[in-house]
Amino acid sequence: MIRPIIHDPLFLAQKSLPATEADMQVITDLLDTLRANLDRCVGMAANMIGEKKRVIAVCNGPLQMVMVNPVIVARSGEYEAEEGCLSLAGTRRAKRYRQITVSWQDQRFQRQTGVFEGFVAQIIQHEVDHCDGVLI
Repeated sequence: MIRPIIHDPLFLAQKSLPATEADMQVITDLLDTLRANLDRCVGMAANMIGEKKRVIAVCNGPLQMVMVNPVIVARSGEYEAEEGCLSLAGTRRAKRYRQITVSWQDQRFQRQTGVFEGFVAQIIQHEVDHCDGVLI
């Protein structure tokens, strides 16, 4: 189900809780909402649809992938980016890394680890910040 986008900075600044298998509908709704907004969005976190759960959906090329309980475990190549957000007006500067290693669970709650670079890495970092209550 496509959900409305949350714009309340007080809600978005709250840390997300770990997701469990009971949160499958959140995962489905997050993917549906991202896909409905692909013309203006490349990633979303569950708090952007009103759910304080540690789930993100990210465009990885033409595909959309879900990361449940993502944690960035390594990073290298620091740079400064300017980013926009579907939940917040305008753009802001943010410290990012060109390469990151992420540990997460997939939609079947199987543990995954992957290395991401460039724009996909930037998107993941932005969405993990959302999970941590960091507004950029």
